[in-house]
Amino acid sequence: MAAQSFDMIVIGAGPGGYVAAIRGAQLGLKVAVVEREHLGGICLNWGCIPTKAMLRSSEVFHLMHRAKEFGLKAEKIDYDLDAVVKRSRDVAKQLTSGVGHLMKKNKITTIMGEAKLTGKDKVSVKTEKGSEELTAKTIVLATGARARELPGLEADGDLVWTYKHALKPPRMPKKLLVIGSGAIGIEFASFYNTLGAETTVVEVMDRILPVEDAEIAKFAKKAFEKQGMKIMEKSTVKQLDRAKGKVTAHVEKGGKTEKLEFDTVISAVGIVGNTENLGLEELGIKVDRTHVVVDEYCRTGVEGVYAIGDLAGAPWLAHKASHEGVMVAELAAGGHPHPVRPDSIAGCTYCHPQVASVGLTEAKAKDAGYDVKIGNFPFIGNGKAIALGEAEGMIKTIFDAKTGELLGAHMVGAEVTELIQGYVVGRQLETTEEDLMHTVFPHPTLSEMMHESVLDAYGRAVHY
Repeated sequence: MAAQSFDMIVIGAGPGGYVAAIRGAQLGLKVAVVEREHLGGICLNWGCIPTKAMLRSSEVFHLMHRAKEFGLKAEKIDYDLDAVVKRSRDVAKQLTSGVGHLMKKNKITTIMGEAKLTGKDKVSVKTEKGSEELTAKTIVLATGARARELPGLEADGDLVWTYKHALKPPRMPKKLLVIGSGAIGIEFASFYNTLGAETTVVEVMDRILPVEDAEIAKFAKKAFEKQGMKIMEKSTVKQLDRAKGKVTAHVEKGGKTEKLEFDTVISAVGIVGNTENLGLEELGIKVDRTHVVVDEYCRTGVEGVYAIGDLAGAPWLAHKASHEGVMVAELAAGGHPHPVRPDSIAGCTYCHPQVASVGLTEAKAKDAGYDVKIGNFPFIGNGKAIALGEAEGMIKTIFDAKTGELLGAHMVGAEVTELIQGYVVGRQLETTEEDLMHTVFPHPTLSEMMHESVLDAYGRAVHY
């Protein structure tokens, strides 16, 4: 059977792959997408979307318990975990089917199967019906990543879970251990803690949310502990002893080991790229610590072959993958797009309170040699935050004292994952403090705190 010929083949239909395919089709390319499991990838099926649906349920549950504060009455408040999970799966299913519609709308050929590079412009796909041979001048690797599993801490789906098990839990944990306090770990800790699980978070670094600004992480930790979470920093889970209905964790801190008992463990210790069985080695594509090595334009070094998203390394964010997908498609069509700037990509964690950031932390800015001006503004100084009953939080901005460049912005509190984009736009447009000071923010909104934080960096805050 003759090989099918395309202008661009995308391997993986997650937020990087399917967006690359759509942009390629928009630019007139003949595009094929190969996906081995679900359209939408981990993000739509097992990551970003279903977790946010579950966290929304826990947020509403939390608010129901606060009904009296708002002059409302709510009695015998309870939840149905199966129904919470079903809603999250329905949301994921709706969006996945939407991706399928977009593929058809843009006349993209979708092939379900396992793809392997057999040449710099050739792909072989194993399908249920056999195999298909494809050719294209441009091949985009967008195979994503999966949960990292450490020796002795492997998931079994019963006592020890990965994020997938936590999204379709066999039961509600009573006493939960979460290993790792990055975005994935903290979001699940927040969800299950809000629903009533006695939750402990163990983090090997010196603070939780280690990629965030230290001041923001400290604020978040205080909020989590106030909610009843136990946080163990500078600690390592060395061993898990599994027995019927329980797990004994050996937690080491400062040379001393403590044995703690739980009924459920969630392992959230990072991710590894899906590089296996793609034919990378045969083509000479370099892989470093499970991630494909690329340049600023996601080029692998093999002509016409690109790698995007989680496969290509940090930051491991869906929106970064999507933007890289657009960039690569435009390169394939002969365009001249700007490279993606990792330091202008926002990171968002949807715990309670939410955490969001973009750019340099205070410590990294100082390490880079900047003379900085720092602005802080608390939620308690904002009328809308008080009216919402969400007066806990803060917004921090970091400026270059010499040029006024916005180096970084960091937030913790209600809806900060929606607010952060204002600063992202500012960084993209190379905004200075003067531009932000002269911008009129609507009242009453949470966004006014963004203005006040900028003003505070220059000693001009009005409402605090």
